[in-house]
Amino acid sequence: MTRLKTWLPHAIALIASLVFLDSLRFKFTNAPETQVIFGKLDAWAASFGAGGLFAQTGLFSQYVIGTAELFAATLLLIGIHPALRRFQAVGAVIALAVMSGAVNFHLWTPLGVDPNNDGGGLFFMACTVWLTSIGLIVIRRHELAAIGKGLAATFLPAGSVSVTTHKHPHAPKEAFQ
Repeated sequence: MTRLKTWLPHAIALIASLVFLDSLRFKFTNAPETQVIFGKLDAWAASFGAGGLFAQTGLFSQYVIGTAELFAATLLLIGIHPALRRFQAVGAVIALAVMSGAVNFHLWTPLGVDPNNDGGGLFFMACTVWLTSIGLIVIRRHELAAIGKGLAATFLPAGSVSVTTHKHPHAPKEAFQ
């Protein structure tokens, strides 16, 4: 059981990273599959006056999304090193944000769950990364709490926030330093 607790977060991080890194060859090379997906999303956005939002120079272009995925994958992989666990937690949060968008756009826009006629493989991979990100956030919740505590101490005036740290028996020691 101890081995599972040790290696499970790394396996989750590897799965999510591999999915992200594999998708970059489509996003960064402007592959036809990517053009179809972002073209459908841009046409949908244009239908309510937000044309260009998903275009190649838009706020949510394939390059912006791909860069976020690359950043998340990098943090997830860097976080495998014991001294850098917090990066894995942040990578999981970024991955969850990106994949929440992907899953919702597949479900609630004309994009659908099978935009490239691949049997829904792309949607399945998005759901896989979404679920693994949630799992990794749960596993790394103490690291995220420590990051939040540090941010609160840095950006909020002293005494404005009461931050209480309860030591959890399974929390890493560096989470409370």
